[in-house]
Amino acid sequence: MKLRILSLGAGVQSSTLAMLIEQGKVPMVDAGIFADVGAEPDNVIEWLKWLKTKLSYPIYIVQDRNLKQDLIDFSLGKYHKIKIPFFTLSENGKKGMNRRQCTADYKIKPIVKKVRELLGLKKGEKRKGGTQVEMLMGISIDEVSRMRVNQIKYIQNQYPLIDMGWTREKCINWFKENYELTPPRSACTFCPFHSNTEWLRVKQNKKEWDEVVKLEKSLTNNEQLKKIGYNDQLFFTNKGIPIDEVDFEEKTDQLDLFNNECEGMCGV
Repeated sequence: MKLRILSLGAGVQSSTLAMLIEQGKVPMVDAGIFADVGAEPDNVIEWLKWLKTKLSYPIYIVQDRNLKQDLIDFSLGKYHKIKIPFFTLSENGKKGMNRRQCTADYKIKPIVKKVRELLGLKKGEKRKGGTQVEMLMGISIDEVSRMRVNQIKYIQNQYPLIDMGWTREKCINWFKENYELTPPRSACTFCPFHSNTEWLRVKQNKKEWDEVVKLEKSLTNNEQLKKIGYNDQLFFTNKGIPIDEVDFEEKTDQLDLFNNECEGMCGV
C-alpha cells in the first residue's frame, strides 16, 4: 500500500504547501495530519479551522498527550517523564539545558500512529511488504538544515518547497497574493527556542502570556520537583531570571535557536 501524507504544522510553510497541493501545483495527498500538542497559540488553532475549510482532502487532528497539562502535572509531581528543553540554573550559578524529546513524544508519535491507522495496521501489527509512505514536510530552502531522513524505513520525508527553491518570505508573499492573508507562526506558547521577537509576539496575547508566566513560576524552586531530582531552577529563556523580568527589546548576540529545534517537525 502507498500513502501520500502532508505533515501539517499550520504555520507559514506547511499552510503554503497545503494550498499549493489544493491548487494542483504540488501532487495531491491522501490526507494531512496535524499533531495537536495542546500548547499552540489560539490564533494557530483558529487558522487551522479556516485552512480545513479551504482543502478538499481530509485533515486529521491527532493527539497522544497534552503537553501543557503534562507540564502542569509535572509541577505537581504527578508526571515525571516530561522532556522539554528547559534552560536550567544550578545552585552554583551554572547554566544548562534540559534534554528535549517533546517533538518525538507529542508530534511524531501521534502522527505515526495515525499513519499506521490509515494503512489499516492494528497495534503491534507489522506492515505489509511494499508499504510506502511519502511524508510531505513544509520546510523552505532557507531552513534546509531542518531536513531529516525519517527513522521509520517505510516513511520517506519529502520537501516540495525546497525542491521548488521557495523561501519562507516567498511563502508569505505567495499567500498574501493568493488569499490576502498571512499564516501565523506555529509553535508552543512556552517553547524555550523562541527568539526575542517571538516572545514579544506571545506577550501581545495577555491570556497566553499570563499562562506562560504562571507555568514557569510553578516550575521554579518547586519542592515537589526537588523530591524527584530536579534541584536546578527551570526557565523558558536562557537569562536565568523569571520570564516576566526579561527585557525582550534588548539586543542580543544569541542566535535564533528556532531553526535548530524540534527535529524539523515544529513551527512550519
